[in-house]
Amino acid sequence: MKILLATYWPIPHVGGVWRYMEQLQKKLESLGHEVDLMGYGEDNSHVYLVNKDEKLQDDQLLPLLRAKLTPQTHPEIYANKLVEYTEFHRYVYELSAAYFGLDKYDVIHTQDVISTASIDRVRPKKTALVATLHGSVAHEIRHQLTTIHKSSNSYLARAYFDELEKVGASAAETTIVANQWLKNILTNEFNVPSNLIKVFHYGFDTQSFLKRINEGSPIKRPKDKKVILYSGRLVELKGVHHLINALGNLKKDRSDWVCWIVGSGDHQAELEGQSKALGLDEDVFFFGKRDDVPSLMAKSDIFVLTSLLENQPLAVIEAQMAGLPAIVSDVGGLPEIVKNEVTGIIIPSGDEEALYKNLNQLLDDEQRRKKLGANAKQWAQQHWSLDKEVKNVVDVYKNAINQRGKSNRDDTTDSIH
Repeated sequence: MKILLATYWPIPHVGGVWRYMEQLQKKLESLGHEVDLMGYGEDNSHVYLVNKDEKLQDDQLLPLLRAKLTPQTHPEIYANKLVEYTEFHRYVYELSAAYFGLDKYDVIHTQDVISTASIDRVRPKKTALVATLHGSVAHEIRHQLTTIHKSSNSYLARAYFDELEKVGASAAETTIVANQWLKNILTNEFNVPSNLIKVFHYGFDTQSFLKRINEGSPIKRPKDKKVILYSGRLVELKGVHHLINALGNLKKDRSDWVCWIVGSGDHQAELEGQSKALGLDEDVFFFGKRDDVPSLMAKSDIFVLTSLLENQPLAVIEAQMAGLPAIVSDVGGLPEIVKNEVTGIIIPSGDEEALYKNLNQLLDDEQRRKKLGANAKQWAQQHWSLDKEVKNVVDVYKNAINQRGKSNRDDTTDSIH
């Protein structure tokens, strides 16, 4: 098969969507399929095919679009800045996809509701469309409308992204989600037909992960101190500010620990300032985006993910494969992959006191740490099969291609009659 993996988000990226696409691409190519990858560039100035020298700059299209879609002819687009930005960049994305040519693909596999809705409008009749949704864009936007995108007409943005969620989740022949939490949101809240949705866990390239552990890291584990690790984007939704506040309380009780924060994002400078203000300069270390995360996990004692909204993060999967006990918040799909007091600890989202207490207890109890970590590793080895996931995905591709072909044949028959 000729396959396009596509996302509206910038790639390559520190987040899990890019890692999912990369891993899937390698496995599909090992099975003999041809795979291209498409998304925005990291600076959002162009759309490109990552593995090919094909690129279309925003500034080649935006002036034409703005001349066509003016405030006078389309005032609803301009009523909210977030809607305006998204709508124009969505049009750029659609036109770029059409420019690159989609008729050469048997199936297009999108990774979010925006790319799914966009590509559905420009895909050829013969090309099947499959979507994997890595979270709820509408729910993320609702949260951001109370934090970073505050405005007097925020209800317009909410309505826009709610509709985009429904359209994008319903546009493909099949929509794949990683957990029951997201399926329930789509079917109950956005009225997506349940027969369009398939639920199965992500897969994980265990052999590659173990190889990367053995490659080592120049970062050394400190003597006589335990290591608390966070790995992920440094954005508000990840709740890292709650982790740092909890560490500020922990520092008042003990100093036999350090915290490694791995990743980058819009809130990095703010988080570094928060850490310094709490006197954690010698305790919390910001390592930025790194390629040696598996090795760092192997040198750590506790993994923490204090997200305010989450789907099924690959960082937790990696921590489980590394045999780390995880403290995670009770949001999204996390309770479906971490069993409380068996493979990790689940705490209320945003509860800094609960996080502080559980970190303190785990640091004290080596036997408990090792038991939770061993259970997590055993569970991970049984559940995160990459071969099984890719088989499921390929089966979905084949069914979607058959379904698309049947739909076209039915349309032809109807037109004859």
